Amino acid sequence: MASVIIPIATGCEELEAVTIIDLLRRADIDVTTVSLDTGSQVDPVTASRGVVLIPDMTLDDAIQKNYDMLVLPGGLPGADYLDKDQRIHNLLKKMAAENKYTAAICAAPKILAHANLLEGKAATSYPGFLDKMELATTQIKNDAVVCDGKIITSRGPATAMEFALILIETLAGKEKRKEVAAGLLWKAE
Repeated sequence: MASVIIPIATGCEELEAVTIIDLLRRADIDVTTVSLDTGSQVDPVTASRGVVLIPDMTLDDAIQKNYDMLVLPGGLPGADYLDKDQRIHNLLKKMAAENKYTAAICAAPKILAHANLLEGKAATSYPGFLDKMELATTQIKNDAVVCDGKIITSRGPATAMEFALILIETLAGKEKRKEVAAGLLWKAE
């Protein structure tokens, strides 16, 4: 079974976080949500619209395990908190070095850029993030979801469902994606 780690921080975009977590779990993918708390005490995370999320564990505990993919939800200031946490950057670089998947949506692709994972890649983000950065070797696209090797990026809340379905296809195959999409009454593929 594929495994995914999803860090969530205060001010994350709940629509993105919950959609990704929910759909991946519907696909029987092992999802671990983590807070940026230090030690082992897990505190609730209040998302950008006031929804309270309870992470499974802290990042300190979670980084002891191996994952097939790391997914960063967007939203502000959640993406800023993730970007300022050196443990997130270290984990991103470790995942890339191990040829594993990293994915980000909305404002979070800027974290991939700051970790130098978008050099020579195509990517997308919420308007005003990647396109405003000086990324000489990154091809910025306006597509809902952009896959370039082991990097997957997406635009924002309205693209979260498509993004999550592509993550499912990447980790569990096209048939599992179709199965989950059908159960959601998602548009025919």
